[in-house]
Amino acid sequence: MNETTGNNPAFWDQRYRAGRMAWDCGGVPRALTEFLKQHPAGGRALVPGCGSGYEIKAFQAAGWTVLGLDFSRDAIDRARTVLGPLADRVCVGDFFTHPLAAGGFDLVYERTFLCALPPAVWPDYARRMAELLRPGGRLCGYFFFGPEEEPPPYPIGREELSGLLGSSFQMQADDPVGDSLPLYAGKERWQVWCRRRAG
Repeated sequence: MNETTGNNPAFWDQRYRAGRMAWDCGGVPRALTEFLKQHPAGGRALVPGCGSGYEIKAFQAAGWTVLGLDFSRDAIDRARTVLGPLADRVCVGDFFTHPLAAGGFDLVYERTFLCALPPAVWPDYARRMAELLRPGGRLCGYFFFGPEEEPPPYPIGREELSGLLGSSFQMQADDPVGDSLPLYAGKERWQVWCRRRAG
């Protein structure tokens, strides 16, 4: 991990401290709001790379038991300020190594997390998602398809994403996004992937 590629907490800490957060939407995006209306009180949710934590409130309000995780201490400090009484719903931790129960989640929410990871780490991302989600659970959120001249964010191709997730997940939804931030405008889609059941 090195600071220049964004694979280390210090890279993100510096950006939070400087207020250089082009990925921070300042609230809850529309597709997630609609999804939560359709799936209230759905169980346990995980938000890896939770950043400022706006979505934590939305999940909690919809009846989910939610945990936000970020390896940037500055991100978690900011999230705790944003969340106030829900500050205990976020913690500092590495998605790949933090002690989380296998099959312990009904949903994992993706927003600017996969695209913050270099492509070499993507297979680990897919394995970890499959490990953490129960059969029938969902990986849902915003996937960044690019192009991008100076990553991060790292764009992924559609076929590449299908190859990455297809053995453990089945796509259930793939929709355009109308309220993207400028950094992602025209380059991301809302997708829902269901964890395949054994057999």
